[in-house]
Amino acid sequence: MTPAQYFREMYEECYPRVLAYATSLVGRQVGEDITSETFTVAWRRVQDVPRPALPWLLGVARNLIREMRRRNSHQYVVAAEKARLIGRADASDIAADVTDREAALQALASLSESDRELLTLFAWHGLTAKEAARVLGCTAATLAVRLHRARRRLEKALELASSLPESTLGTPAPHLNDRKGALA
Repeated sequence: MTPAQYFREMYEECYPRVLAYATSLVGRQVGEDITSETFTVAWRRVQDVPRPALPWLLGVARNLIREMRRRNSHQYVVAAEKARLIGRADASDIAADVTDREAALQALASLSESDRELLTLFAWHGLTAKEAARVLGCTAATLAVRLHRARRRLEKALELASSLPESTLGTPAPHLNDRKGALA
């Protein structure tokens, strides 16, 4: 297989998942830019891209996002907040009659960014533990500990979100890490 054929196969197979990953972190517009940059890097380094390519591509996307955040952290904070608000509005439109789903989304939104990223790598992007560890740049053992802790925090957030009156669903939940001693 030529490098061009491998790149085409990789692009067709992985583009939607890389786009979903980037969009989940930075919103649709910036996510599309990050995805384009990710595949530009992949094209330049096509000989270095391992099989399966998805974890490597998600790692590149993650690094590009971190680099973008370092360059202009203030603009990122504003864009990420708008993306979360848009995502929350879309979710509540789709699931207007499904209180449990809204509570779950609210609980997820209340977690730290690193917990959300870790949980969504498994739940939304379908990665294995080894692939997710590669994306996050850690060992599988470290990932297992982080995942266990993130799931515990999600459980507590779900309990909190489920205990709120229905009229408060759809409003931003308090961030679990912002409460003094909440998860110490």
